[in-house]
Amino acid sequence: MFIHLGGDKIIRSSELIAIFDISIEKMSKTTKSFFQHAQKEKNVETIGDEECKSVVVTKTKIYYSPISSATLKRRADEFHMSETEQATNSKK
Repeated sequence: MFIHLGGDKIIRSSELIAIFDISIEKMSKTTKSFFQHAQKEKNVETIGDEECKSVVVTKTKIYYSPISSATLKRRADEFHMSETEQATNSKK
């Protein structure tokens, strides 16, 4: 399945590691260092021109999304619930 991150960016749900509110960048030296390193390695992509509201960490890239972390989490949870239902139904 896929998760829409905003604009024209869609990722495979299997690539998703974490979804954070944009305020995570300022939480500690460790998180600041993590994001700075990713930027140096050019593993960061900003989606669209709108204000960024969340940070999505995948296996290969970090995305700054204009969609709130709560909305993205709901989308990821919907996928997870759908996947769980399919697995349950296939066992019957």
